[in-house]
Amino acid sequence: MSVHPLSDLIRFTRHNSPFYSALYAHLPAGTDRLADLPVVDQNAFWAANTLQDNTVLTAPLGEAVVYKTGGTTGAPKFSCFTREEWREFVTAFGQGLVEAGLRPGHRVADLFYAGELYASFLFVLDSLAHAPVDNVRLPIGGAAPLETTVPTLEDFGAQVVAGTPTTLCRLAEHVVATGRQLPSVELLFFGGEALFDDQRRLLAAAFPHAEARSLGYASVDAGLLGRPVPGPDPRVHRVFSPHTVVEILDETTDEPIEEEGRAGRVVVTQLFRRLMPVIRYPAGDRAEWTDRAAGHFRILGRAEEGVRVGPVSLYSQDALAAVAAADTDGRVMGTQLVVRRHEGRDQLVLRLATAPGDDDAAELEVLAKAVVAELNAARPLYPDSVDAGYVHPMTVEWARHSDLVVNSRSGKLVRVIDERPTA
Repeated sequence: MSVHPLSDLIRFTRHNSPFYSALYAHLPAGTDRLADLPVVDQNAFWAANTLQDNTVLTAPLGEAVVYKTGGTTGAPKFSCFTREEWREFVTAFGQGLVEAGLRPGHRVADLFYAGELYASFLFVLDSLAHAPVDNVRLPIGGAAPLETTVPTLEDFGAQVVAGTPTTLCRLAEHVVATGRQLPSVELLFFGGEALFDDQRRLLAAAFPHAEARSLGYASVDAGLLGRPVPGPDPRVHRVFSPHTVVEILDETTDEPIEEEGRAGRVVVTQLFRRLMPVIRYPAGDRAEWTDRAAGHFRILGRAEEGVRVGPVSLYSQDALAAVAAADTDGRVMGTQLVVRRHEGRDQLVLRLATAPGDDDAAELEVLAKAVVAELNAARPLYPDSVDAGYVHPMTVEWARHSDLVVNSRSGKLVRVIDERPTA
């Protein structure tokens, strides 16, 4: 097991990664406690973690697998793993699948997405292959036609179907529409986005004997985060110790939160990654400890660094860039991303503030369309998901700056507001 002592990882990273060397330049040479290290700024991290002249990596890119993470059309983001690091990643996650309910002999259909450097399909397939129980893997993929996917599930008697909630619901809708059910399915492993109650009702109609469970909490950039915890709340996970250190930090002070039931942002350190070190990296989610001693925490939704709208990942910086490109007259005084859910689908609402008196409806409508066009161009998966019926079209909500939500303690603008139900 290639898990490195924290002090060794910090020393190695300081010496070999120019980005981290600069970040830690003000610290004493022997600093070896996480609490003494600064939290990584995501924008700075990805500005340094580029294809050319990369200053995050600790070695030249000579032996690695590279995956795309998030990424806009103009500035894609890439995450690198050595052969050994990837093996550790999928082996640990595969062990967590057993806690999610994987049993010997289960026939598992992988409906995550593959290609274009995305990781989820191969990650789940490799995790199943490295799981400590025998299983039969059916690498169908999320882009396969439903007309062929359903017969494959029936022919093989698939007992587990793994995919994003959006994919699982699209499959369920097709099954119900064709007057069928898939009673052989026992487990629906979901990941990549939250699962809501309205989706559960649809899934139950198509898979009457199946239980929906989180397959685990991880991302290709942040790495391992949490194993599933059996129980009624699929949002509760357990830290992937010893591979990972998860911290929940106060959203204003960045002080570590130790008490249970107090929300903060998730920050992660991966002790098995050295090529692209991940040390005190914001995972983009909010969470609270439910059992601190056991390392159990409940995911509460996305933090302001990013948000998931259906199958689409968006960052506040994406919206700010779209506004800047479209708003050539500088009319927008503030930007917030609001995520809502209605009629069984997510929707992104761009709440844009203008100055008092700037309320020409016709002009604002033109600007709104320009902003939406810019963001759709930067995130083509969003309009593609609209066309597929996964999410509602993006809209703009005009406001005054005083209408924007701020942190009640610091007065700072809250960039992302998730108004979807969390229970």
